Amino acid sequence: MEPAARPKRERRKEARPGELLEAALDLFVEKGFAATRVEEVAAHAGVSKGTLFLYFPSKEELFKAVVRDTIGNRLVEWNSEFESFSGTSAEMLRHAMTAWWDRVGATKASGITKLMMSEAGNFPEIAQFYQQEVMRPGRELIRSILARGVATGEFRPLNLDYAVFSVIAPMNFLIMWKHSIGPCAPDVTIDPHTYIDSQIDVMLHGVLAPSPSPAARPPGPPPKK
Repeated sequence: MEPAARPKRERRKEARPGELLEAALDLFVEKGFAATRVEEVAAHAGVSKGTLFLYFPSKEELFKAVVRDTIGNRLVEWNSEFESFSGTSAEMLRHAMTAWWDRVGATKASGITKLMMSEAGNFPEIAQFYQQEVMRPGRELIRSILARGVATGEFRPLNLDYAVFSVIAPMNFLIMWKHSIGPCAPDVTIDPHTYIDSQIDVMLHGVLAPSPSPAARPPGPPPKK
């Protein structure tokens, strides 16, 4: 006779940190930071609260670990990629925005961004942490791409401190569309990659039609003397 299955908590009492982070991500995205309790995270991972505290001494530290694991590490990867990037700055910008969507935006981790938008004001400690671990490195990465384009003459001179938000803003919109607005607008469909391509086209070329060259203009009346 096969032995009876042991309870889930006993079976997984040695859960690895990665399993706890996955459970925490599920609940933080579903319920938000304030409403998530560590007891729920432990139960979701099939362990005791005491086991969770062996790895993460508080809910704040658990949240920070989730952010580092799901978003912060992606920024480290992108910095390494761009150090050896051989394409144009426009190609680099496209890759940065597309890769961010594929690796973060399209995943459950994108819910962390939405969480921060809604709860940062109530939790200054985690807001400051998110600023240091995600927002500031993200801005610096985008700034470096734009600065590269300006330095090579591919982009016109820009106010780089503000131009970075022209890249960040449309990506934040995608997050809000996915987690808040989109589900309430079933009659509107937004394909993320088509949206990103459109945003890049507007950033690189603007919305004004190019002025015709002097040679292409129709002849007009001779100038008055």
